[in-house]
Amino acid sequence: MEVKWMEQNIDNKKKVIDRLSRAIGHLEAIRRMVEEDRDCTEVLVQISAVRTAVNNVGRMMLLDHIDCCVKHALESGDESVLADLNTAVNRFVK
Repeated sequence: MEVKWMEQNIDNKKKVIDRLSRAIGHLEAIRRMVEEDRDCTEVLVQISAVRTAVNNVGRMMLLDHIDCCVKHALESGDESVLADLNTAVNRFVK
């Protein structure tokens, strides 16, 4: 039985959604900055901030995945989850 992260950690789900909403807002602001021909360095600073925010959301989800889904699978004897985790980590840090 697969444990879904969102079903297990409602508090962090809300935090992830809130952080993603803020990142989306920042992306929309970046689009407006480009449309308004704002200074390139200002735009690049904002892009960097969005990238950092998205990476932080990914790190939060990865840690929660380990704490919830991977832990549960290992307790159930499903060691295939380790290969899946390895794949997820490799994709995340790419």
